[in-house]
Amino acid sequence: MLTDSGGFQLYSLIRENAAYGEIRDKEIIFRPDGGREKLTFTPEKCIQAQFQYGSDIMMALDMCTHPDDPYEVQKRSVDLTVAWSARCRAEFDKLAAQKRDGARPLLFGIVQGGADAELRMKCGQELEQIGFDGYGFGGWPLDGDGNMRYDILKAAADAMPDTKVKYAMGLGRPEEIVKLVDMGYTLFDCVIPTREARHQRLYAFKPGMDNAQGVHADSFYNFVYILDDKHCRDDRPVDESCDCELCRRYPRAYLHHLFKVGDSQAYELATTHNLRFYARLMEFLRK
Repeated sequence: MLTDSGGFQLYSLIRENAAYGEIRDKEIIFRPDGGREKLTFTPEKCIQAQFQYGSDIMMALDMCTHPDDPYEVQKRSVDLTVAWSARCRAEFDKLAAQKRDGARPLLFGIVQGGADAELRMKCGQELEQIGFDGYGFGGWPLDGDGNMRYDILKAAADAMPDTKVKYAMGLGRPEEIVKLVDMGYTLFDCVIPTREARHQRLYAFKPGMDNAQGVHADSFYNFVYILDDKHCRDDRPVDESCDCELCRRYPRAYLHHLFKVGDSQAYELATTHNLRFYARLMEFLRK
């Protein structure tokens, strides 16, 4: 189980409405209802909570930013992230030494710096001096128009040591993952495959693209919109190359019917299919 520190979530809420709290030098103050009640998030408390959850991989507390934030904000983010990461490391080591059962969990640092490659490198180097089991991309990867800032992701990957896991936090779509693997990222998390399944959108490799070379094409998959009327009598599997339960046992028409009648099995089959698509994609990228 991997758990996050909450830094990104707190940043998102406070950026949306300053009444929700503030980021201080020593901690983050969060006011859930924008009123007097407050919760204090310190690096130590974040690590303590993740130990209580029984996490296998924990994330250090960081100060998130937007790519459009000015240099002064980005620099403060790096300075606070490094300082908080050192405190997380110290608390982690103390609690790990007290842990008597189970394997030692892992602790990841998060590389901040916005769109400034030099700040990204500075953050990565200082985090490496502290020492972590892996390193995650920190910040918001989209510009104001919603376009992916691959230059920022590349700068962050270059700032991480090649001997450690590089984690693209919160990403991404299949075509994004291909590009990120080429940058050196090896770990991902994303709600997209399960969310698409809930909305009746299933992934299918294009013919001949289900291989290590094919997934590097500009367009290597299609969406199957299973509720389209054309699938009500379609006896083909969603993806003829797929070995998931849905594709091995049932035609598109059956899944179309399950969604139409609101059967919960539709969501289970669609979700496992999309997750299997992602798993196969990663298998191809490892080759």
